[in-house]
Amino acid sequence: MTLTTPLFAAIESVLASLQPNTVSEERKQTLQPLVAYIQNKIETDQAVRLNFICTHNSRRSHLSQVWAQAIANHLKFKNVYTYSGGTEATALFPMAAATLKSSGFQIKTISEGTNPVYSIKYASNEAPIIGFSKKYDDSFNPESEFAAIMTCSQADGACPFIAGAEKRIPITFEDPKAFDNTPQQAEKYKERSLQIATELLYVFASIKA
Repeated sequence: MTLTTPLFAAIESVLASLQPNTVSEERKQTLQPLVAYIQNKIETDQAVRLNFICTHNSRRSHLSQVWAQAIANHLKFKNVYTYSGGTEATALFPMAAATLKSSGFQIKTISEGTNPVYSIKYASNEAPIIGFSKKYDDSFNPESEFAAIMTCSQADGACPFIAGAEKRIPITFEDPKAFDNTPQQAEKYKERSLQIATELLYVFASIKA
């Protein structure tokens, strides 16, 4: 571990409100391979590269990437680098970006179009995460020495092999897309985002320095 700059106060407040002790035993078993992967990297002083993969790289994979990076920083882990990708590229869904913004992330649109590019900042002195939809093997992502974390069952089934991945870990989440254009949309996106944050906080808090 090493000293890192604090997260934005609103994000710190969200993390303080989470209860990782409420993660079910079944989900703990699902999360354990990720805990073990990160633990091994930390113990051997290697970089921790996590590529969160979903079908369209539009919702769950981005939420996972952003929360993982912020939480690693929050718990003062160094050399943790998070990425995301899809089995195809579409666009980072605006509601996913809005959900992160509501939790305190500073989001700036770098370029617009059919696949907008966003700057997603979680701390004043840390480089922003560059968020846009891309395939999992895009040149923006690592070629090797990473864990492929499958955040949706469709991508898990469609990609039996991820080139360059040291470890493939299925940690699937229900898709908030099911609630698009409904009165529950914002609530369900927030619910999914906070579930992801809670489980990733459990993962990183389980690492022994």
